[in-house]
Amino acid sequence: MAFDGFVTRALVHELSEKITNQKIHKIYQPHQTDLVFLIRGFQGNQQLLISANPTYPRIHLTTRNFINPAEPPMFCMLLRKHLEGGVIEQIRQVDHERIIEIDIKTRDELGDIHTKRLIVEIMGRHSNIILVNPDTNLIIDGITHVTPAISSYRQVYPGREYIAPPAQNKLNPLEVTQDQFFSVLQFNEGKIEKQLVQQFTGMGPSVAKEILVLAGLPTRENVWNSFSNWMDKIRQHDYLPTIIVSEEKTDFSVLPLTHMAGQMESFTSINVCLEQFYDQKAERDTIRQKVLDLSKLLSNEKHKNEKKIDNLLNDLEDAKKADQYRLFGELITAHLHQIKKGDQEANVINYYDENQNRLTIPLDPLKTPSENAQMYFKKYSKYKNSLDYIETQLVQTREEISYLETILTQLENASVEDIDDIREELIEQGYLRDRKRQNRKKKKDPEIEQFISTEGHPIFVGKNNRQNEYLTHRLASSSDTWLHTKDIPGSHVVIKSREFGEKTLLEAATLAAYFSKAKHSSQVPVDYTRIKYVKKPNGAKPGFVIYENQKTVFVTPDEKLVETLRRKK
Repeated sequence: MAFDGFVTRALVHELSEKITNQKIHKIYQPHQTDLVFLIRGFQGNQQLLISANPTYPRIHLTTRNFINPAEPPMFCMLLRKHLEGGVIEQIRQVDHERIIEIDIKTRDELGDIHTKRLIVEIMGRHSNIILVNPDTNLIIDGITHVTPAISSYRQVYPGREYIAPPAQNKLNPLEVTQDQFFSVLQFNEGKIEKQLVQQFTGMGPSVAKEILVLAGLPTRENVWNSFSNWMDKIRQHDYLPTIIVSEEKTDFSVLPLTHMAGQMESFTSINVCLEQFYDQKAERDTIRQKVLDLSKLLSNEKHKNEKKIDNLLNDLEDAKKADQYRLFGELITAHLHQIKKGDQEANVINYYDENQNRLTIPLDPLKTPSENAQMYFKKYSKYKNSLDYIETQLVQTREEISYLETILTQLENASVEDIDDIREELIEQGYLRDRKRQNRKKKKDPEIEQFISTEGHPIFVGKNNRQNEYLTHRLASSSDTWLHTKDIPGSHVVIKSREFGEKTLLEAATLAAYFSKAKHSSQVPVDYTRIKYVKKPNGAKPGFVIYENQKTVFVTPDEKLVETLRRKK
């Protein structure tokens, strides 16, 4: 894990300078595992993100905006009761581990001063955020409860004594002497990199490898000197936080990792480094968790509709035989005197054929000739009447599949906020049950992401059907230009300008192709026309429109171009 003991030390040092002696103004819990503290003080307003996300646990200052639930979770309400209005007294690292203790001075209802301790354990899938009373060492609550069924060593729930995670019995690398260093490493056995990780607290594989690479020839003295130089910089807080992007992976460290080949970006702040490294990764992980159930639901619905299409097509083939069933019935009636009960077929003259050819008609031997005739007349009536119904059902089912494919495409490009809109739409369309009907509030107009073309024209992109409908039918003017991938699920795109050049048109078309099901294709057809030619049929599903007077351009989605246009916002 990149978030090692050295990163924790650098972070604690920087946070101590930035938020110690400042007040916790508000506490939010935007996601199940994430907390955001709004901190006010002499350095202005700052946001501290603390996350026990099992994949991306972390703590750092952030400038990102978060969408908070309408009702705060219970743990958030408890933290507000105990910590809001409190002043951060001290932030410290525990034994060079990935454990941070934050002491907060608060006043109770009677005005008496107390100290509460927030313990942040960055331990992968075992990460936790725990509020403790330091006077009694009893747990007030934790963001994740650990019961005896989960762990017999330590439990995390209200009223239990706080027990630190199991000690790893390693040496603190910042305090080790040269003699201790030589005594714990077996140079004759090799695998020094692995031994460094096993023997020293907070030492990750990346740092261990860097120490060996800087040592050159891995003699005892060279490895010690390299190790000692690294620890001197850590002790002196001489950091240069760096993100390294290579073909194999992306990593970060408090000091450059020269052994990794790839693009490096350095930062003056470990908080900024951590925010840049984790932000998109954590959001994608959150999105993946949020869309998993929706994608499964929509895929199942799509599969059911595809099976329905197959069944309808089979029924359609039968329905197209309606006239043949009528003919069978009439010919049986005309030849009743030649047919008797028990016959399995009737070979009769087809009076409706110019050449008067004979025709063989299958019969039910258990029915009389008259009953066989009636059987075919009933089939004729049934299939004749069902023909229009089947064709209507085919149109509706194909529209349903197209709608579901559109939503699935939107989920691929969705942000956390977009997913909430999509979920709301699926509730309105009857795909999901509304469990919070009583608390539902009227929504504000959606925010549409805006891009700027290289010619300076604004281009708007809808990321879900709620945004698409607002953009196309309310925000856009009749003279604006509307774009959409041709016969491919995707976003509504609008160039908010009456006049523009071909470059703007191609860039807008590229955005339409990028935010569509054809994102990874080439030469994607994109239709464009004026907004005044775009209409929504009565009763159509959200986001569905018809349009005319369109022209088509072909473009290849370009992620770099999309990011360039986005950065110009």
